[in-house]
Amino acid sequence: MDKFINFMEKHFIPVAAKIGNQRHLVAIRDSFMVTMPLMILGALAVMINNLALTIPAFGKFMDGIFGGESWKGFGGAVWNGTFGVLSVFIAFLVAYNLARHYGKDPIGTGVVSVASFFTLGAATSGMNSTGLFVALLVGIVVAELFTRLVGNDKLVIKMPDGVPPAVARSFASLFPAMIVISLFGLVAAFIAAFGIEDMFAAFYGAVQEPFMGLANSYGSALVIAFITPFLWFFGLHGANMIDPFMQAINAPAIEANATALAAGKAAPYIVNKPFIDSFVNMGGTGVTIGLIIAIYLVGRKNKPFMVVNNLAAAPGIFNINEPLMFGLPLVLNPIMAIPFILTPMVCVTTAYFATKFGLVPPATVMPPWVTPPILGGFLATQSFSGAILAAVNLVIAVVMYIPFVSLVTRQELKKEAEA
Repeated sequence: MDKFINFMEKHFIPVAAKIGNQRHLVAIRDSFMVTMPLMILGALAVMINNLALTIPAFGKFMDGIFGGESWKGFGGAVWNGTFGVLSVFIAFLVAYNLARHYGKDPIGTGVVSVASFFTLGAATSGMNSTGLFVALLVGIVVAELFTRLVGNDKLVIKMPDGVPPAVARSFASLFPAMIVISLFGLVAAFIAAFGIEDMFAAFYGAVQEPFMGLANSYGSALVIAFITPFLWFFGLHGANMIDPFMQAINAPAIEANATALAAGKAAPYIVNKPFIDSFVNMGGTGVTIGLIIAIYLVGRKNKPFMVVNNLAAAPGIFNINEPLMFGLPLVLNPIMAIPFILTPMVCVTTAYFATKFGLVPPATVMPPWVTPPILGGFLATQSFSGAILAAVNLVIAVVMYIPFVSLVTRQELKKEAEA
């Protein structure tokens, strides 16, 4: 085991750390973190509207109060202000975060990115999650172009000394903004020349939808369940590192599921963020709420474990497990690494096939990531079967952690006896 750890620290960790710190991925991750409250609110608003389909009595009750279905206008309005313009926010924020990394004008870059995004025709169909991939590309390309052009002295309009700084800055970025937006205008004209009326719909059908389908497989779910705790074992924040990938498929998958269910069709996507959060990351990466319970059941004689466990129990209920990661520790712990990595893979397997075979509805609502286990399963699926599945996975996690907690406890007791 020591040889394996040394090998990974020498060859794998430096590469993984570079990927985790890659500026474009960091910009994407930080952008989605800003929009997370909007996505949660939008998902909850859609849930309220769709609750009438799940619980007809609720729909009749609300219809009786408002004299019809006018109450559903609330969910529609909130959706318009959240998921309905999500790609616009992302186009701005990705460019903003990248420009800030380069030490250039972040607000100006974000504004030019949004202008470029609409130049491609976003007002037609691309403002919601359908245009998400295009928004990511536009944000990155605009940031790379604009931050280089804005620093070119030949493109700066120099103003007299008495001109206010804000005005001078706006004129300094005038030509770079014109050049970048014009380039996207040429791209839009070039695409239209090929007879493509809606590039966002075309891009979604040709690239984004197949990518989401690929990421929706059991194999991809298994990889996600493996890679996150595997990176955490070496002290790298695995959840943050794969978050750009998860977020790229997350909003479109949730929206597609909700739309399909509202139309009386089967939800097309199983794997999304609420699926992982509600059935796999209970207590945090590694299903560590199961570890907390296992320590209380069979590790009470292990004093170091109990001290950390008592501190970690309350945060663990809200899916915060850093006290366990660095206090127990789970990082670079070869014995506890086995259940820490395998348990999420088992839980994602039960959750995936329970959803695939129709035992549990697909996740269509994104509860806050701090939602306690079991409750998160209910909210994500709007079904008690989701809560039952989360409870089953919790039992599986406890059972898988118990033998290893017992092993470490026996080792600790033996050390105390020898001392």
